[in-house]
Amino acid sequence: MKTGFLGMKLALLFVLGLAPSGRSASPEYFVPAHRVSGIGIARDDVSQDLLDVRTDHMVQSQTFSIMREAQALPGARRITANSKLQALFRTASERSGIPASLIEAISYLESWGDPKAESPAGPRGIMQISHATAASMGLRVVYATRNKTTREKVPVKSKKTGKTTYRTVTRKTPYKVMVRDDRMSPDRAIPAAAKYLAGMEQKYGGRDWAIFAYHCGQGCVNMMQDLTRRARGISQDQVTVPRMFFSSSPAWNRELYEAIQQQMQRDYSPTYWFRVQRAEQLLALYRRNPAEFASLAQEYKSQFVAAGRAPHRLAVWLKREDLVYHNDDDIRVDPSKKLARALDRPEYFGYMLKVAADDPANLEYFREAAPAAIGTLTYIAFETRRLFDETGHKGEKFKPLDVTSLVEPEEYGRLKNRPEVLSHSSGQVFDIDYSALPPAELECLRFVLNDLGWDGYLGFVEEGMDNLHIGCSPASRDFFTSVFHEAVGNKVKE
Repeated sequence: MKTGFLGMKLALLFVLGLAPSGRSASPEYFVPAHRVSGIGIARDDVSQDLLDVRTDHMVQSQTFSIMREAQALPGARRITANSKLQALFRTASERSGIPASLIEAISYLESWGDPKAESPAGPRGIMQISHATAASMGLRVVYATRNKTTREKVPVKSKKTGKTTYRTVTRKTPYKVMVRDDRMSPDRAIPAAAKYLAGMEQKYGGRDWAIFAYHCGQGCVNMMQDLTRRARGISQDQVTVPRMFFSSSPAWNRELYEAIQQQMQRDYSPTYWFRVQRAEQLLALYRRNPAEFASLAQEYKSQFVAAGRAPHRLAVWLKREDLVYHNDDDIRVDPSKKLARALDRPEYFGYMLKVAADDPANLEYFREAAPAAIGTLTYIAFETRRLFDETGHKGEKFKPLDVTSLVEPEEYGRLKNRPEVLSHSSGQVFDIDYSALPPAELECLRFVLNDLGWDGYLGFVEEGMDNLHIGCSPASRDFFTSVFHEAVGNKVKE
């Protein structure tokens, strides 16, 4: 099992090794030889081997969403060390055929093993079961009607005298109170959830779809499975959740793509199966080596957030020691020679430099960044443009991406009074303003960012109005640096 950034790096190299030469592209713009397979437009040609690699990447990338939570470590301890819970998981597995490790992984994600967990959205208990699903599982959720009695004085006007007097009126207001909720009882909820999963596995023909149904609901899975069966490039014996997720784009299987996007905006349910797989692996790691698990949890804490979880991947990847450019002189001198000049040919490289500086004399220095950051920007522009070209939007021409920030000194960032700005003093991040992008191009940009993000290559976050704050993962910096050097070589040839 791969854990942390080392595992990401090994998986990254595997994908690069599988990368095909790619379809021919226009010589009018930069086309890197170093590629990540199956990204963007290349989703229309995903082999089973490549699907397996992308699935593993996706599973590993779920580490962030799990381990950044404060309950990740106590939840693992609570589930694995509770002998009663472990007995319930084993018995439920024996009766349903669903692995105990899978059942406990779902309880880990849903409640961190807390039988009293309650969601504001309605689900309750260790397995976080909704009221409607509880009924289909055979769990009882019983309410009783009670009456709240109140007394108040009301004015009464006499018909004879016309005088107003007061009398006390008793009112009874009915309300419901829960008198039994099997969802809050692990010895009822765990077997019921396991039985439900077994039923969904039989109904949908796969355990992956059963897990999807547990989070998304049967109506959602009925629709997604039907769209997957009708999608191009998917044989009937490959109708799986990973194949569904990695077989669409704005230019390929558009209907399936739009349905996935809708579900992602609702509750990220298309990623739930991947997350459950990672939860299984993490619980196995905790059993095998609690200290290593604790170390991994520490790795996913942000040094910039005093309390609570890391807001995004960049807050985990960047460390305080990375913020080395404290003032303008630090950038001018660049003692470690970590910065490089951004390539400034908008039509060729697909991005336009619109950076600002605190002083016009510093502008040339603010047009620099780490080679990995420039390579990441160049690669994003490449994948966005070729996906946009493939969508075939008539009358729309690709607009180079507006880059508004590269490296900036810490003191300049503090003047802006925005939380993400200080990370620019690392030289590892950049900002793209998407306010002027055509809608179709913006859709392609977001898709490429998500595609690379799901595989752990980069992180990004909305920052301010119409602005994306982007940086690559530490494990992928060598790859994107190679893209940068390749781009520099192409520029020299030109």
